[in-house]
Amino acid sequence: MKEVWGFIKDIAIAIVIAGILLFFIKPVVIQQESMQPNYYSDDYVIVSKQSYSLFGEIEHGDVIVFKTDMQDVNGKNKNLIKRVIGLPGDTIEIRDGYVIRNGETLNEDYVAQQGISGEMAPVIVEQGKLFVLGDNRGVSQDSRSKEIGQIDQDTIIGKVVFRVFPLKRIGVCK
Repeated sequence: MKEVWGFIKDIAIAIVIAGILLFFIKPVVIQQESMQPNYYSDDYVIVSKQSYSLFGEIEHGDVIVFKTDMQDVNGKNKNLIKRVIGLPGDTIEIRDGYVIRNGETLNEDYVAQQGISGEMAPVIVEQGKLFVLGDNRGVSQDSRSKEIGQIDQDTIIGKVVFRVFPLKRIGVCK
């Protein structure tokens, strides 16, 4: 009987630990090509769900996962991964394929190819919203499209902080 009780206690402890961990983090499998060359389809990443409520503010360049109303082939709502380009009050425009924030052309060394972001008239990022772009601008559905547009900050699931798989690219995410 002691063995059974010990086994039940071990399972309960494991469930409590897993619950606490899942309160802070969410494992995510990337299913898009929009963030290449930094994140590829089938990469496993860890998303910090408490990054912005406990550990600081959203910053330019953060890579986030957020909820959308878009649906996948199974009818489930899609979550997207994108890079934060504009914060509330920022003016974002795209001219000659380059992103300009508050009058300054961004040096985006993380994008798949510089200068292919298209054209976009200046927009001011609204309060409570973010302007996000994928790193692979040629295929990314992001704030440039009417379907996504500026995203509500309350749709953020969390900040991408660590890549778990593939093992050859394991490590802290930037």
